[in-house]
Amino acid sequence: MPNQWIRPGDNPDLTKERKTCTFDTDELTANLYGSRHAMERRREITEKVATDPDFANPILHEFLTREKRIEATAKKTRALVQRGPELCDVTNPGEMWHLVNEAIGIEGYPLGLHYVMFLPSLYGQADEELAAEIIPRAMTLQIIGTYAQTEMGHGTNLRELETTATYDKKTQEFVIHTPTRSAMKWWPGNLGKMSNYAVVACQLYIDGKKIGPHNFLVQLRCEKTHQPLPGITVGDIGPKIGYNTADNGYLAFDNVRIPRKRMLMKHAKVSPDGTYTHPIHSKLSYGTMVHVRAHMIYTHGHMLATAATVATRYSAVRRQGRIEQGGPEVQILDYQTQQHRIFPQIARAYAMMFTGLEVKSLYAKYLEEIAKGQADLLPDLHAITSGLKSVVTHMAALGIEQCRMSCGGHGYSDASGLPKLYGVQIGGCTYEGENMVMLQQTARYLMKAVKWAGQGKSLSHSVAYMAKPTIGKKSLIGMEGGDISREHEVILETLEHVSRRLYTEASQLWEKRIKAGETKERAWNGVTVEMNRASRAHTRLFMARAFHRRLLSSPSSIRSVLTDLFSLYLHYECVDMAHHLLEDGHCNGGQIQYLKKRLYEDLTTLRPNAVSLVDSFEQSDRELNSVLGRRDGNVYEELYQWAKKSELNYTDVLPAVEKYMKPMMEENRSKL
Repeated sequence: MPNQWIRPGDNPDLTKERKTCTFDTDELTANLYGSRHAMERRREITEKVATDPDFANPILHEFLTREKRIEATAKKTRALVQRGPELCDVTNPGEMWHLVNEAIGIEGYPLGLHYVMFLPSLYGQADEELAAEIIPRAMTLQIIGTYAQTEMGHGTNLRELETTATYDKKTQEFVIHTPTRSAMKWWPGNLGKMSNYAVVACQLYIDGKKIGPHNFLVQLRCEKTHQPLPGITVGDIGPKIGYNTADNGYLAFDNVRIPRKRMLMKHAKVSPDGTYTHPIHSKLSYGTMVHVRAHMIYTHGHMLATAATVATRYSAVRRQGRIEQGGPEVQILDYQTQQHRIFPQIARAYAMMFTGLEVKSLYAKYLEEIAKGQADLLPDLHAITSGLKSVVTHMAALGIEQCRMSCGGHGYSDASGLPKLYGVQIGGCTYEGENMVMLQQTARYLMKAVKWAGQGKSLSHSVAYMAKPTIGKKSLIGMEGGDISREHEVILETLEHVSRRLYTEASQLWEKRIKAGETKERAWNGVTVEMNRASRAHTRLFMARAFHRRLLSSPSSIRSVLTDLFSLYLHYECVDMAHHLLEDGHCNGGQIQYLKKRLYEDLTTLRPNAVSLVDSFEQSDRELNSVLGRRDGNVYEELYQWAKKSELNYTDVLPAVEKYMKPMMEENRSKL
């Protein structure tokens, strides 16, 4: 049986969809998660969590106050720590990530920043002595840490961070200080209540000279009482759109002294006499952020996959309207408008996850280089992860909202799981770098690459296409004679052309303003919109190539369906970027019409496999957290059961009718 998800008692429409599957869903799932072993391990973890009373939800989180949600999450976190080794391989990041998703969910938990940023910062930037002292304690959770960079007044612009670390040669200590209100650390996750240590980004000062931002390990709370230490002001910043089981916090220092050896000195160093040693590369301190952004690409693709799964399954069981007079009501998945809303989100989710896997491999390669004292890959990796962070989080946000609206009124209910998903995911557009600023970082690298290409220097694989001609060649789209592989190559070449043209034009505009007498900085500000357009095009090209590379390396058993999905992805991206294709005459109106025609054909081709493609994301009902996206498709009975749970809970906690409305009505009736 190609689709492994068919069970007795399922909604008949969903079963019908799964029977039209043309590929082995297990093969695609194994490819998506790395191997059959990884797929099987995911299933084992899912089954263990589902039957474990420590992770049960007596009352759904949606019906709890924020305080109760945090309490429930902390309780599960303790159980997860105590029993983690029997539930998964705790040294495997993929298994741990899945265990957390299953056991706790996506809204955050007390150890999120500890594992995602605190420990990676120590591994990547602490010298041997500090690492030997702190990492074993952090790994065994004798302490809990976070990463404190963003301030109330500054976030992405590290150069202007206001928190200071002034070296005192006499005592061989750093004095950490918050000089202004805007210098307060603001937003770090798990800072408000949970953490007792933090890696803190500060402006380093030696002999009155500003050296620049560096990271320091600072103890925040007493290990015995968990109370803030002298000179430390720390707390929770309050409710947010999402992530409300995470205690994002604020932090200020009043001349707090720490030993010299608490600076993270694996790369940059300060000697006892105050001598400063530069790192081998100026951006090595960005290593933690690069790590997080690489992880974000995959996880935000996974969140879009969640939304696409909910929308696709719901659209298969929801019937409304008639296409043929006198015929039965049709599944709304049969409407082209519904397919056009949802299917491209499926394709983009696969593209994001495949791209995320590739970037994770690049990051692993970067770590190998750093261990050898080399940092050649860092600028390229920093640039592409910055662009991907921006493009992927924005695309995922738009896609989740499309999926929510495709579910009609039910998508507005928390029962769908989509409002919470959107609230959590949309934060990615601003945390770990505001998206417009991230595109600017990519653009600065592209401008350097343009210069290198003009000088005939060798370029990294992600920008090697810059050496090709930028003008004079028309697109061959629509002239492939039915050769799908050739069509894909032609479209990739067209995306290359668009990217080359945009960054070339942006570079020329920048140079023109400089020649007219503007400073480089003012000239840059005058072309940032064009720079961002170039960065987006470059990033979308990288994603298309990553998807293509994954397609070519995939097993023959799933290559056909991935080819169909990749065709939809390319045609949708080109239609979405049609204005870029037309601007310089590289494509004409007839070719855009051809791309639209192919896009509509792709929707029809993918229709029989739509449900099976989202099944292959293999997300359990617990992980989906959605009545609409249930595996069995029994939506309507479960919606009623959800409402009954809500009614029971609100009777207990919201006696508004008895307290206010009923007395008001009685009072008004008595006046008559």
